[in-house]
Amino acid sequence: MSKLIPVIMAGGTGSRLWPLSREHHPKQFLNLEGEFSMLQNTVKRLQQLSVTEPVVICNDKHRFLVAEQLRAIDKLANNIILEPVGRNTAPAIALAAFSALQNAKGEDPLLLILAADHVIRDEDAFVSAIKHAEQFAEQGKLVTFGIVPSHAETGYGYIRRGDEIAENVYKVAEFVEKPDISTALSYLSSGQYYWNSGMFLFRAGRFLDELKQFSPDIYSACQKAVGQINPDFDFIRVDREAFMACPSDSIDYAVMEHTKHAVVVPMSAGWSDVGSWSSLWEISNKDHQSNVLHGDVFAHRSENNYIYAENSFVSTVGVTNLVIIQTTDALLVADKDCVQDVKKVVDYLKESDRDEYKQHREVFRPWGKYNIIDSGDNYLVKRITVKPGEKFVAQMHHQRAEHWVVVSGTARVTKGDDVFLVSENESTFIPLQTIHALENPGLVPLELIEIQSGSYLGEDDIIRLEQRFGFSEEETNERS
Repeated sequence: MSKLIPVIMAGGTGSRLWPLSREHHPKQFLNLEGEFSMLQNTVKRLQQLSVTEPVVICNDKHRFLVAEQLRAIDKLANNIILEPVGRNTAPAIALAAFSALQNAKGEDPLLLILAADHVIRDEDAFVSAIKHAEQFAEQGKLVTFGIVPSHAETGYGYIRRGDEIAENVYKVAEFVEKPDISTALSYLSSGQYYWNSGMFLFRAGRFLDELKQFSPDIYSACQKAVGQINPDFDFIRVDREAFMACPSDSIDYAVMEHTKHAVVVPMSAGWSDVGSWSSLWEISNKDHQSNVLHGDVFAHRSENNYIYAENSFVSTVGVTNLVIIQTTDALLVADKDCVQDVKKVVDYLKESDRDEYKQHREVFRPWGKYNIIDSGDNYLVKRITVKPGEKFVAQMHHQRAEHWVVVSGTARVTKGDDVFLVSENESTFIPLQTIHALENPGLVPLELIEIQSGSYLGEDDIIRLEQRFGFSEEETNERS
């Protein structure tokens, strides 16, 4: 049996789940249900399979989120491939396939392609379908998993099955786009159509052979990009210039619609791609009024709602079929039947050059995180958490001073030529144009309040005197 390598695609912005999902913290990294994020759940459901450590493909700007979430479940193993830019699923999978072959020592491993933002309720059925499909992937088939539809869905693409080649394995007759409702109803009644899950299983070499035949530009660009791999801590960086030249295309358009080796294995596993608030409501546990409630919520005479309170009390009286999402900096109220239009809000925020589409007030960094508590003319207040053993690199600001108050833990502070400890309930002041650094030498997280004051408080007022974590050019305006 060939080695089975899970490849988890963790790109995308999940704009239809705004305001929880943001460009810098999209839905695959959210804990929408339970203790773990969608990415972590995707990794954890592989435990019943005989697989290697997963390979995660993500955008460069999400690398610290991915690394931290893999570290939290003990699955971080120099296994994160960074895309310099998004180029859709075919190039992403090509990077993983080339990389797998480079490390396979002459073998042609199987790749199990998964998305990081799917929910699967029946993990036993999921595992059973994959085990059933392995033998056909071993034989050189490109297996896709078709979700047995539970209703006429207009938000998914479909796969029409052809002849049965073995028990519960069919040739792919065609891929079809998202249908209108009457077409979706006809698909459902025919029994010949499955939802296109975007999950695949095939040999790395077989996929690349088909990619070279049907999309040679993608093949060449990705081959060149992987030929210049640059290891960077927990990350694998490919050649940026080569990958930038790669066409953007999905695996369906680039390969699966053209190959003669595509087969579909039906899967009935409680699958959802959680593409909207209404789909999240459908798969979530509900109260006696069919409400899904998260946080500090009181719902009176309210039915069929999805209500999420991040940090405030939310109450409803006599409302039905609504989505209400409260975060620190935004509030969404939408009819559950219109949630596909949430993307219009994100478009408005982008056009207005507002930050609410991009990131939360809580921002994750490689050393920890910070949360913007308050701001005004000439001041900004942050709550900062520094992980044990981590630090800010030495830096200087031309136009702002900083006052640090330690809430818990101990800080090792460098200020000019002085190095000293600041303990709980103590503080220190960093004047303008003073070289400084901050480190957590302890075994517990360091919590502090940072008060910035000055004529300009932009994050580009940083002169960094050393560099860590492989920052890209566009990130030099962020504290490292």
